[in-house]
Amino acid sequence: MEFKVEKKEKNMAVITVTVPQADFDKALTDTYNREKSRYQIPGFRRGHAPQQMIEKIYGAGVFYEGAVNSCINSTYPEASKKSGLEIVSRPEINVTELGADKDLVYTAEVATKPVVTLGEYKGVEVEKAETEVTEEDMNEAINRQREMNSRLVTVEDRAAEKDDTVKIDFNGTVDGKEFDGGKGENYSLVLGSGSFIEGFEDQIIGHRTGDEFDVNVTFPENYHAKDLAGKPAVFRTKINEIQKKELPEVNDEFASEISEFSTLAEYKEDLKKKLGEAKAKSAAIQNENMVIAKVVENARMDIPAPMLELQIENMLDDYARRMQAQGLPLDQYMKYTGMTLDQLKEQFRPQAEQNLKSRLTLEEVVKQENIQVSDEAYEEELKKMADQYKVKVEELKENLSEERQEDIRMNLKIQEAVDFLVSEAKLVDKKPEEKKEEKPEEKPAEQ
Repeated sequence: MEFKVEKKEKNMAVITVTVPQADFDKALTDTYNREKSRYQIPGFRRGHAPQQMIEKIYGAGVFYEGAVNSCINSTYPEASKKSGLEIVSRPEINVTELGADKDLVYTAEVATKPVVTLGEYKGVEVEKAETEVTEEDMNEAINRQREMNSRLVTVEDRAAEKDDTVKIDFNGTVDGKEFDGGKGENYSLVLGSGSFIEGFEDQIIGHRTGDEFDVNVTFPENYHAKDLAGKPAVFRTKINEIQKKELPEVNDEFASEISEFSTLAEYKEDLKKKLGEAKAKSAAIQNENMVIAKVVENARMDIPAPMLELQIENMLDDYARRMQAQGLPLDQYMKYTGMTLDQLKEQFRPQAEQNLKSRLTLEEVVKQENIQVSDEAYEEELKKMADQYKVKVEELKENLSEERQEDIRMNLKIQEAVDFLVSEAKLVDKKPEEKKEEKPEEKPAEQ
């Protein structure tokens, strides 16, 4: 095998690989031996016809595809490794020379890791995230607890309002005909939740218990049931019951019911402490993100398109796995939302680009600052991974490729780089005139 490398613009390169005729002929023979049983030739038992006979009947190139793929699979990894390129995309293969009594020649167009030029990265100035627990924070936390401990009570002296829960019977028709999923009895619906087609819940507001009426709506154009998409529908609806949410009063009894404390004052003191701890952790993450964002903003790089596309595909694959784990296959999700695969990819594009810029910038900081990771830190990380996967460290090591080991070490270096950048950064308090004016919040009732 011989190869040559040609570097192109925008961090692209082409590797041209030449496979000698003898190697290609051997691949043809190997392919013939693998695939000969597929062909039935008159006068021969299946799988016993000579290679030349099959090629004569089915064409000289009948085994070319298998042989070409075999040659590429056996030569490209070595060529890419010896090329000296830092390849960051899948290769785009193009066969340029192929035929009897010829060498096999193919090209592999690849994206290469872009050069990153760091701007200011030590001592960048960012506004420090707030850690003070405000009265608004306290009220929001308490009101969340009130919501969690609320109860529904039946109301009969008024019409349905937004945020009420109504129990309804409904029967939908399109062009006068009922359709699947268009009927329900004593269905519980929160008005304003957006659970039903747009406009449905609004038309219930103002009606009383026992009212029977028609709700007129139009299915969205991208509705998952194509036979209903864009069509007007009429739902004959009856309200069986109207319920409103009743929140508990904030007092000592409330505190004793939701916590281990007997008084509201004790509960609030503990709540403020916990909120402070949570806010401090959140602020540390925010500060870290702001510092990284500033360093990335100051850096310059030209990300090749194939590298970005591969990142998008990886993010999409990860998203699909998480959706599948929740019991919703990706194709079914797209059907429900009316989205295409290309539209979904476009949604990932901005984040994919930002992730790449952040990673490349931090890798360059590692290089510039010569950040190293000790063997002890690496072993500790392997122990954490082994505990996570519930395997022994030795077993984990046996299954880690050299490439994966390098990834783990680089991830540790990058975290060291992040810690370094944050320690060097100037975290300044937000100027008083820039602070958001706190809107007066209605405090929870106390007794």
